[in-house]
Amino acid sequence: MDVGIRLKEVRILNNLSQRELAKRAGVTNSTISMIEKNSVSPSISSLKKVLNGIPISLVDFFAEEVNQPKTQQVVYTPEELMDIGTGDVAMKLVGKAFPRRQMTFLVETYPPGSDTGTEMLQNDAEEGGLVLEGKIELTIGSEVFMLSKNDSYYFDNNKPHRFRNISNKICKIVSATTPGNF
Repeated sequence: MDVGIRLKEVRILNNLSQRELAKRAGVTNSTISMIEKNSVSPSISSLKKVLNGIPISLVDFFAEEVNQPKTQQVVYTPEELMDIGTGDVAMKLVGKAFPRRQMTFLVETYPPGSDTGTEMLQNDAEEGGLVLEGKIELTIGSEVFMLSKNDSYYFDNNKPHRFRNISNKICKIVSATTPGNF
């Protein structure tokens, strides 16, 4: 999906000018313009900050118009998972069409040297996860944790946090947040 085109569509659907969205999101006009022109690829935290100005969740932002099936889908193949990550980080959403979502369940892949962005993530949720392979650096506030395969975490997302793969191998994580505001 083209993030710039999608942002412009969503902004226009919500009757917002670039200037108004920038003001609401606490970013510059040029930031909105550069994202919409695909001059920059926003980090996950930057995109969430911009989308909070609309407001719209990352899931809704990336979800194309999805018609709800008459019976709810239960099983998802890897090809059916929606990638809501940015940059090199893949965040595959399980259950993209689930109505009234209470939890966000992700399969995350961090290539060597990748991270969730220089800005710390922060929202009103709880998050837990398990490292399936590789290593990941988790920063929560001023504390830094190094997690390896089979290590897990659980924390309050209202604390500033970020994930970084500082190793030379891929890191894979399964995670869940609640409520499902991702």
